[in-house]
Amino acid sequence: MKDLISYVSKALVDMPEAVTVNEIVGEQTTVIELKVDKTDLGKIIGKQGRTARSLRTILNAASTKLKKRSVLEIIE
Repeated sequence: MKDLISYVSKALVDMPEAVTVNEIVGEQTTVIELKVDKTDLGKIIGKQGRTARSLRTILNAASTKLKKRSVLEIIE
């Protein structure tokens, strides 16, 4: 999951070297924290949150296939 979010996020931003993805595994849920440069934050969120929603949908689809639950958090 971490690699998937990292790959897609780096393709969207201007500064891919500033993208960091952290994975926190819990008992029932995995939290994936995405941190990007402040100048690229708007590109990750998108208009009215569409890009962020799409990233979460992709993550949800991949997680469902693996029978896990994952949550994406975008950190400023």
